Amino acid sequence: MKDIELRDLKSIDDYRAVVEMEREIWGVGYDDVVPVPIFVITVKRGGVLIGAFDTRNVMVGFVYSLPGFKSGRPMQWSHMLGVLDSHRSSGLGRALKLAQRDRVLAQGLDLIEWTYDPLQALNAHLNFRRLGVVVDEYAVNAYGESTSKLHGSTPTDRFVASWYVRSPHVERRLAAAGDVVLRASAIADAPIVNRTAREGARLVCLDAGVVPEGAPRFLVEIPVGFTEMLHDVPDLAHRWRLAVREIFLAAFAKGYRVVDFALDRGAGRGHYVVAKPSAGSGLTAQGSGEPERSKSEFLEP
Repeated sequence: MKDIELRDLKSIDDYRAVVEMEREIWGVGYDDVVPVPIFVITVKRGGVLIGAFDTRNVMVGFVYSLPGFKSGRPMQWSHMLGVLDSHRSSGLGRALKLAQRDRVLAQGLDLIEWTYDPLQALNAHLNFRRLGVVVDEYAVNAYGESTSKLHGSTPTDRFVASWYVRSPHVERRLAAAGDVVLRASAIADAPIVNRTAREGARLVCLDAGVVPEGAPRFLVEIPVGFTEMLHDVPDLAHRWRLAVREIFLAAFAKGYRVVDFALDRGAGRGHYVVAKPSAGSGLTAQGSGEPERSKSEFLEP
């Protein structure tokens, strides 16, 4: 990125700067910061910690992952990605993830996983459309009650995103630089399972609907601006949380997975594309050489 330097963080001073950034990004009173000693230990033994610095040599973002195992195979668990408000929507988040991918590829690994809130539309757009993740795991209230102002009082439900960094699916998404267009023929017949309506400026979920038994794919609608909703209309945010939870728990139990996301900023909404692995021609990562997925015990805010 222009005027931004990405570099690996390895000193005590670097780690202290990341701790201060954690507090700034997640807010006053956030008690779940990763402390300096954990950075010392995990970076020494294969963890990835990358900082982004502006022209004044001030850190404006970071990404952090640590080694783990899934189904007996080594991988990296991405615990935190943080960018200051001044650099949001600049592409810095994607740049940090790509740098993280480079480090993980150099370690000979093929999988990075992390969690994110499935109701955060902009994060969904980055993860699916720009990076090429797939999701088949939903964690209910993963972190319990959060102390971060970003999470509000709603349960901390999370998707577990699987990023198969060597797969052709991911390679295609990265090469497209976000310009991938969903083929109309692939989703024209895909129903939207949850009914929604406008109440003033807000998108309201009327019900969770019913996950189809035999449909090759379907769509799930979510609102844009969930963080603001958490603070301004917490009851509505809670209704969205419970409806989305019901949909995806049912979908994953029936063998579906989330393979894409279409964002419509103008309409204030987005749609997850949910498909059976054998039915997502052009949409899923099928045939990408991914290993079979199993349930992960690790989670990320």
